[in-house]
Amino acid sequence: MVRLVMYCTGSCPYCIMAERLLAQKGITDIEKIRVDLDPSQREVMTQKTGRRTVPQIYIDDFHVGGFDDLSALDKAGKLDPLLQ
Repeated sequence: MVRLVMYCTGSCPYCIMAERLLAQKGITDIEKIRVDLDPSQREVMTQKTGRRTVPQIYIDDFHVGGFDDLSALDKAGKLDPLLQ
């Protein structure tokens, strides 16, 4: 089973869309790191990813990026193999 980590906020529509797409793929166990509740985590996220926007998604050690990146992987047929 893969480990999925998502840096997110409570009101981000792209975070919600990412979660829905992953749920459609059968992934419901997502470790959510809420950067709105713990601002120090936003700094950690920025240092790790070089990005300040949420969501920032990791599948195991692979940095997927945001929702657009996740969706592009899915449309290219490359998401399912990462989730295996």
